[in-house]
Amino acid sequence: MHDILDDVLHVWQSGDVAAVATVIRTFDSAPRPVGASMVVGSDGAVSGSVSGGCVEGAVYELAQDVMVSGAPVLTRYGISDDDAFAVGLTCGGTLDVFVQGISRRTFPELDALVADVRGNVPVAVATVVAHADPERLGRRILVGETGVRGSLGSARADDAVADDAKGLLASGRSAVLTYGPDGQRRGEGMDVFVSSHAPPPRMLVFGAIDFAAAVAQQGAFLGYRVTVCDARAVFATPQRFPAAEQVVVAWPHDYLSEQFAAGEVDERTVVCVLTHDPKFDVPLLEVALRIPNLAFVGAMGSRRTHDDRTARLLAAGLTESELTRLASPIGLDLGARTPQETAVSIAAEIIAHRWGGTGEPLRARRGRIHHDAAEAEGTGKYDAV
Repeated sequence: MHDILDDVLHVWQSGDVAAVATVIRTFDSAPRPVGASMVVGSDGAVSGSVSGGCVEGAVYELAQDVMVSGAPVLTRYGISDDDAFAVGLTCGGTLDVFVQGISRRTFPELDALVADVRGNVPVAVATVVAHADPERLGRRILVGETGVRGSLGSARADDAVADDAKGLLASGRSAVLTYGPDGQRRGEGMDVFVSSHAPPPRMLVFGAIDFAAAVAQQGAFLGYRVTVCDARAVFATPQRFPAAEQVVVAWPHDYLSEQFAAGEVDERTVVCVLTHDPKFDVPLLEVALRIPNLAFVGAMGSRRTHDDRTARLLAAGLTESELTRLASPIGLDLGARTPQETAVSIAAEIIAHRWGGTGEPLRARRGRIHHDAAEAEGTGKYDAV
């Protein structure tokens, strides 16, 4: 929903009403992820997307109906049994879309939500998307550092959903949660979509070289907050790394240790070590590989460099188990030569690592195209991720 927040806020501030359609569940090869949204203004203007084009027309018409009636609607789109080019997904997937009207009356907390998102303050929005009582549909709470704002209709439901929303927010996940009609932990009757708005994940790039500039550009394109760090002030300048949010002059291992101690790295943080100089690499990787929850740690270098670095790390006391977390040489085998091509190969490995991809050509594989992180982790009580 991040990409449409400004458009929704503009309508909200004007006192007008808009309809927002949000993907809350996906099945099989759905074209857009959970959380993808489209906004339709009262003047017919559209921004965002829920399906990449497959069902946008049908959602647009539904959004106009919702603006007139004021009643939220949950609907499912899937491939048509009779005609794959009817209103449905030609890719064969299925998605559930929740459409609701947004205005100052229906969403008085919107400005607070936008302020949190813009300020990189973690906040989750929990919205009732299915309930036997139509008065409960569309009711929501905001769950963040300042507590809970709004209500789902009862204190019991608010407490139960807020607790679960905090867990999803901590991991940056969005999901549909199922409760009894009044928030009971057991039973069915109320579905709540929790949309997590956590700060973007971080990419820490160590080594202020030309490859780092290209990797920073790829990282920013993928939605990471990129920091470039190098101990050499003459190379580590913002002008050389325009795609980076931050350029830091510090010894790499010191900087990473400080960031870890301050709680500024988490299970979504990616570390790319590009210096291929042992006086920088070895102390840095000693720190990185002992931080248990980093999403990815990769290091650039030739195979000879990798072997030498591995020997140095073992001599420094790292275990074989810790070394298995190191992606070295970093990147997938794309035949890359230039810094830009190399950065694409590194980004590709990070994506494959995140979602469990193989790196093989899709034409060489069978079965589902999209991978879900939840498949590897176990979905638990969550209906969708």
